[in-house]
Amino acid sequence: MQLDGANITVMGLGHFGGGAGVARFLVGRGANVLVTDMQPADKLADGVADIADLVEQGSVRLRLGEHNISDFTTCDLVVANPAVPKPWDNRFLRAAHAAGIPVTTEIRLVIESLPRGVATIGITGSAGKSTTSAMIAHILERLSASGQISGRVWFGGNIGGSLLADVSAITPADHVVLELSSAMLYWLGEGVGFDAARGWSPDVAVLTNISNNHIDWHGDFNHYCDSKLNIFRYHQRSARIIPASTPDAALAARIAAAAGPTAITPAVPKGGVPLLIPGAHNVLNAATAAAAAHAAGIANTPSELLPLLADFAGLPHRLQCVCERAGVRYFNDSKSTTPDSCLLAVRAFDEAPGRSRVHLIVGGYDKGSDLSPVAALANQLAGLYTIGKTGPAIAAAAGPKALACGTLDQAMSAIASRARPGDVALLSPACASWDQFKNYEQRGGHFAALARGEQLAKVGAP
Repeated sequence: MQLDGANITVMGLGHFGGGAGVARFLVGRGANVLVTDMQPADKLADGVADIADLVEQGSVRLRLGEHNISDFTTCDLVVANPAVPKPWDNRFLRAAHAAGIPVTTEIRLVIESLPRGVATIGITGSAGKSTTSAMIAHILERLSASGQISGRVWFGGNIGGSLLADVSAITPADHVVLELSSAMLYWLGEGVGFDAARGWSPDVAVLTNISNNHIDWHGDFNHYCDSKLNIFRYHQRSARIIPASTPDAALAARIAAAAGPTAITPAVPKGGVPLLIPGAHNVLNAATAAAAAHAAGIANTPSELLPLLADFAGLPHRLQCVCERAGVRYFNDSKSTTPDSCLLAVRAFDEAPGRSRVHLIVGGYDKGSDLSPVAALANQLAGLYTIGKTGPAIAAAAGPKALACGTLDQAMSAIASRARPGDVALLSPACASWDQFKNYEQRGGHFAALARGEQLAKVGAP
């Protein structure tokens, strides 16, 4: 739609700059913007500061601490924060729909602003999507730096921040790598938000796997799965990459059917892949990334692209080795917010030093996931230490080998007294962080500081 002169309501300023970035993009295109958030101003200080200049010049108005139905029914467009769960049941978005007001999101604004012909690679999955996305971007950036491909590489979406501020600089010669969450893919569905909304899928579509996750947002697993499969649904000529990493046979068959008969299953070389980050799952992520880069039009074969990942250091909070202290290696996997990602992290140490030398910290905000597989690890580990809201239930299910610690500080103190040289201390919580931390980054940063022996104010409570 025409943005110049439009009155637009941005639903959700948020804590991570998403709403502020949307507001700045819209103002830059001549819109009059109202930003509304249920949180009060003192809880949104960083976001408010990000757009203070726009508020001062009158381009943006703020309504914080509440939503007003009329803000959603008398505007020209609503931009919804993708964090809003079950948006089809949200009374403010329902009011907008009843009034005939179209609803969109940041990711659709990005997609609609990309130049025609630019190569897009989209990656989703319940586990591994962030690392695989970063590996694809790493391969392409190495090729760009050496002059083997033209144009720039842009990396964003669910990781790395919004690309809205950059869309005017993106050219058809570039490559755009987007990590896509299930919520983003839901909003990119046909007819979602407004009747004329077109469904969108990327030129190269990667689905790492699907497992039970985000039921609090979607309402049920089928809706979550269906949203993930939107990555294949709307681009009939796209290359589809589906690693064989979904263990449930019926679900794997559903994914294969959605991807179609031409889908590519990446092959892991017999000799493996030399990587700085541990785990067989990261070897599969690397093979997937190489297959995706090749499918994006890179002439090199996947086996020729894999060596470009030899210096890939991994992502913060994703099996990141933060230090070694007193012979104990500390790995920050705070981004692990699902049971499957936690199991993968533990499996990464099976070869060396073995999971019997792993001290695992789990627990956090309850997303409704089945945490019994995590509890079942207790008898295989050097120790299982539970924190957060889900901690007591995990400890009870795990039995006497688990230690209910309540907080991360207490868990790290317990590990310091029990671990011996050669052991691994692993934070891979299998749960979100919101019960005790602002986000997984704060949780991971706190773990890393404790691992290095820094004195910190305690965060979180049992």
